[in-house]
Amino acid sequence: MRMTSRRVVITGLGLISPLGNSPQAMWAALTEGRSGVAQLTSVPTSTLPTSFGGEARDFTGEIDNFGPLDKDQKKAIRKAIKLMSRETQMGVAAAQLALADWGFVMGKVDPERTGAIFGSDYMMSRPEEFIAGVSKCVDEHGEFQMAPWPTKGLPEVTPLWLLKYLPNMPASHVAIYNDLRGPNNSITLREASSNLAVGEAFRTITRGSADAILAGATGGRLHPMRIVHAVQQEEVAFDGIPPEQASRPFDAGRRGQVLGEGAGAMMLETLESATASNKKIRGEILGFGSSQVADVKMIAHRDRALVNAIRGALRDAEFEPQDIGHIHAHGLSTRNCDADETRAIREVFGPLADRVPVVAAKSYFGNLGAASGLIELIASLLAMEQGNLFATLNYETPDPDCALQVVTDASQNPGQTVLNVNVTPQGQASAIIARAFRG
Repeated sequence: MRMTSRRVVITGLGLISPLGNSPQAMWAALTEGRSGVAQLTSVPTSTLPTSFGGEARDFTGEIDNFGPLDKDQKKAIRKAIKLMSRETQMGVAAAQLALADWGFVMGKVDPERTGAIFGSDYMMSRPEEFIAGVSKCVDEHGEFQMAPWPTKGLPEVTPLWLLKYLPNMPASHVAIYNDLRGPNNSITLREASSNLAVGEAFRTITRGSADAILAGATGGRLHPMRIVHAVQQEEVAFDGIPPEQASRPFDAGRRGQVLGEGAGAMMLETLESATASNKKIRGEILGFGSSQVADVKMIAHRDRALVNAIRGALRDAEFEPQDIGHIHAHGLSTRNCDADETRAIREVFGPLADRVPVVAAKSYFGNLGAASGLIELIASLLAMEQGNLFATLNYETPDPDCALQVVTDASQNPGQTVLNVNVTPQGQASAIIARAFRG
């Protein structure tokens, strides 16, 4: 529960995505109906069951991708890039872009009252980290032998390799480079992480523990082993369909999720501090809810978790369902998850579910893992700024199991508020309610 009546507003945005590395680039793609899903270039696909995905192709990991930096920041980040996994690089870049959009200047904010909270997926080592070591342990028959690994293989592994893949590194790097000494946290709950990071930042500010928090999330589903894991455990769209048509949330012909990568970040601060410093206010966070539901056999019940999270966010915002202008759905594009999400929305909204607009940006870039929710929330903030929604790509044939008002007309009004929802295969759901800023 909130301990104060502080209002929390959004005053900086940053992102790395398959639709570009700025809110402006992403909005242009959304309004033009241009997909970011294409043939993969970052991983070999000859032995994989899917050869396309939502790559953040404009992100090369070079220092120029990290936005405007002062001399010391540029030196520190350039030196540390080689100690960051791609997910961490994208997360730090999105964070620095959000800070730049916020107008951050080192020494001009109270470092003890400014923090960072970041969500992420679990991060996996790239195979090339171990190639040299493994090659030293291969016998004359070409088979790997474990016995010599401690003495011959392990010394070939870079001593600091683990630092690349710790999920708390995005928040750590961001805090160090910008001297943010306030509350710092890392959340690793897959697709639920974005809304949970924003929600925790919201809570931290409303209870008076900080005045400003950078909330972010980064995710990468395009690691070769991550792709294999997803194919083994989840519904994934395979080859045999044009890549740009593969992600089709709520459509009767959906064939599974598309895997992607990206990162998003936003600066949250008190309305008082934003007004005092004449910041551009992009929106306001009103409420937050989360829930995890699984039975005694650990079978997830995503629909019930979503119902709980949505109702929790509505209570927190002191809203009724009719107060929601549009819903930004998880929209995974799988048979089961989309149907579960529909049941949850219809249970909470009742007859209103036949009228409230529903959008799903995953139709443009697929599942970005932990980063999806933040980038989707940014998309909805932009829609409310512009006064019109964007069409959900590839929604052609309504599915009776997904009876929602899926937006196909880009001129549709987004209203003044958005309910942003995400859920994991394990039944962890999160929801944020935000609105266009009103003084």
